Amino acid sequence: MPVAILAVVLLLVSLVWWVWPGRGGGADTGEGADPAWGAPARLTGVPSGFFTGSDETGVRRIAAVEAWLGGPSLRVGHTYLPGDRWPNIEGHPELFEPWALWKQAGPGRLFVLNVPLLDRSEEGLDDAEVQDGLRRGAAGEFDAHFRTLGERLVAHRLADTVLVLGWEMNGTTYAHRCAPDPESWVAYWRRVVAVLREVPGQRFRFDFTPSRGRDAIPWPRCYPGDDVVDIIGMDAYDQPAGLSFEEQVAEPYGLDFHARFAAEHRKPVSFPEWGLFRNGDDPAYVRGMLDWFARHRPAYQTLTDYCPHGVWGCADNPVSGALVRAALGRR
Repeated sequence: MPVAILAVVLLLVSLVWWVWPGRGGGADTGEGADPAWGAPARLTGVPSGFFTGSDETGVRRIAAVEAWLGGPSLRVGHTYLPGDRWPNIEGHPELFEPWALWKQAGPGRLFVLNVPLLDRSEEGLDDAEVQDGLRRGAAGEFDAHFRTLGERLVAHRLADTVLVLGWEMNGTTYAHRCAPDPESWVAYWRRVVAVLREVPGQRFRFDFTPSRGRDAIPWPRCYPGDDVVDIIGMDAYDQPAGLSFEEQVAEPYGLDFHARFAAEHRKPVSFPEWGLFRNGDDPAYVRGMLDWFARHRPAYQTLTDYCPHGVWGCADNPVSGALVRAALGRR
């Protein structure tokens, strides 16, 4: 082969190797991303995870996400208790044991569990029913359910779980919403924390997590107090349509307010849920969130990874996915 042709072939081979998605070390350069977005800050030292499902299959998917990222890098396992009825809110071995095994398999892994505060969680209860449930909870009627939950977590070697109690309480999605009776909501949270802290062997941390923005009620009205909160979280999806990341930062009770509120209360922040939503494959939002994490160093962050939110489990968001790989992938 003539030298000139050989040189061209070698150049083409090297270019293919450089852009090939599966090559080692690509995540550090943001391969596959639109060059206009550049590579976001790497999240070295920020415990990160992907929510890929609550059952044993969801646990196994974590390894596939790590392979996509270029190697083991996810330290956070995040799941949810079903909120349909009280026996499910108490937890089951079928749910806890796969997560316990995952947690024990790697040093420094963190288990995060969202806990509904009322049953029939997504059945559209009216305000009167919600208020009644909150008042009954504050009076101690549901203590035994949370005591059982705590004992089962300890028995399954999950005594240091981060518990996200009554998440997105400032909205309207769940029966454990705050707006119908903020005073009872606060009293109920405080009682649940007291019950769980009495469980022998527990080392639980409690995460107060509203959704970003005002929603149905300003979420500081639901804040139960520094003595019963360890982390101040936020669920921050890319919504509503047309809202820029800068507006998500600056809006009332948005990202900037969240960071300042947590600092004033001397608590770390977290992001149990975030992801794409109303604005499609939105690299401006993803780059903004990743750089926000790098700046504010949350206790943990977990990307919700199914369509339309995700980047590994949703092929509709390739540009955003490349940015996530650049921030979280291993060399």
